[in-house]
Amino acid sequence: MRGTLLPPDVPAYATRGERFDDLVLDAVEHLDHRWSAELADVEFAVEDVPPITVTDDSIPLAHYQPATGKGRSATPRRIVIYRRPLEARAVDNEDLAELVLDAIIHEVAEMMDVDPAVIDPEGHGWGDDEE
Repeated sequence: MRGTLLPPDVPAYATRGERFDDLVLDAVEHLDHRWSAELADVEFAVEDVPPITVTDDSIPLAHYQPATGKGRSATPRRIVIYRRPLEARAVDNEDLAELVLDAIIHEVAEMMDVDPAVIDPEGHGWGDDEE
């Protein structure tokens, strides 16, 4: 017997990708309360895996792309969060939510050229145990 195990109107019906997108939205919302003006023109995106080459020593969890171009060819500032590397590092869903928030804090701090503790003084943003 094949078919859906859960009806579409049940919260558990969401795919892993949709649940990850929700974690990203929650993390951005967490920062938006304090940094809404600075994040107003930043585009947040989720990609499954980062573009890497064989010679890369580490796999990025997220990436900040500055704005480029002018006029019609302009692209906004963008922070890309990579789903699969973050999921691979997470122990459980709570840990994944923390990792997503930490990755976004780290990239926002890079974008604003400040320490991650300035972005989120609650202690997120890859403290002493960061690689």
